[in-house]
Amino acid sequence: MTDWKSRAEPGSRTIGDFRFDDGHRLDVTLAYHTLGSLNADADNAVMLLHGTTGSGEQFLQPSIGDFLFGNHQPLDVGTFFVIMPDAIGHGRSSRPSGGLGPDFPRYGYGDIVEGQYRLLVRGLGIERLRLLLGTSMGGMQTWMWGERHPGMTQALMTVASLPERIIGRNLLWRRMLIHLIESDPGYADGHYTEQPAGLGHAMALFQLMAGSPRQMASDLHSVDAADAQVGRTEEQALDGEDANDVVWEFDASRDYDPAPELDAIRAPLLAVNFEDDGLNPVELGGLERAMARVGHGQGVTLPAGPKSRGHQTLHVAEIWCDHLAELLAKTAGWTAG
Repeated sequence: MTDWKSRAEPGSRTIGDFRFDDGHRLDVTLAYHTLGSLNADADNAVMLLHGTTGSGEQFLQPSIGDFLFGNHQPLDVGTFFVIMPDAIGHGRSSRPSGGLGPDFPRYGYGDIVEGQYRLLVRGLGIERLRLLLGTSMGGMQTWMWGERHPGMTQALMTVASLPERIIGRNLLWRRMLIHLIESDPGYADGHYTEQPAGLGHAMALFQLMAGSPRQMASDLHSVDAADAQVGRTEEQALDGEDANDVVWEFDASRDYDPAPELDAIRAPLLAVNFEDDGLNPVELGGLERAMARVGHGQGVTLPAGPKSRGHQTLHVAEIWCDHLAELLAKTAGWTAG
């Protein structure tokens, strides 16, 4: 295993007077990590977008980094310049817990994508990407990138996401999660002095929805095992998360709906989903509907197996990295725009 975190270069840029879609204006700090170097032609840049509650450091964990960034791996950092931003509201970027608390703007995915674009173009001076890849929330934003900036990326890859409005069970559990936090008296309308217990309950719900039924059936074989798992999850949440941050993170998907503009995506796009992903149920046919609208799109649903983790299979790059390698090979001669 390689310690990718120690090899990554941290950085940040501040966007003055950033205008959010709801009209609020704020100086926004956008944090990121990079691996590798930009070449003389500035045509080897890759940007990776993380999931909800995460940060760009998600990609530096061995289960992802070792299968993407090493020698002869798809994103070998000897060849590529890899940029891993923290979305607005996440990681070390501006977020409610940075001081404004409940007065922080209620950002949406459109604000996050605009922040990523400004970081890339104005902050880092990069105007084209060899690849844009996103997982979960980052995958959702990758669909939006393909529509908003169709000539900027040579290839697009989404992992564990769908390009359609969040409805049904996926909507219900998100609203339940927010309600678990906001209905806790300790939340105090976002003016709490310590993390409310509802935050722990909310993250236990998130773990349930994002996990693998197969893995849980193996690991949670008794009441004691289940109770212990709940206890660990809640303790970790209260130690490592912030209630306002989490509410804002999950609420940000409220207006997500790239479906009407899928025809605008011009770059080759590969969408990889997982058979046992309960957040993107295969039986609802969302991936097939999307692919019928994307001119150079391909959808792949990977079967469940011993190493699958439900939605969290996105963290097991060993399972999907070969598909990334194939996409890069197929798009080597593609001209962005």
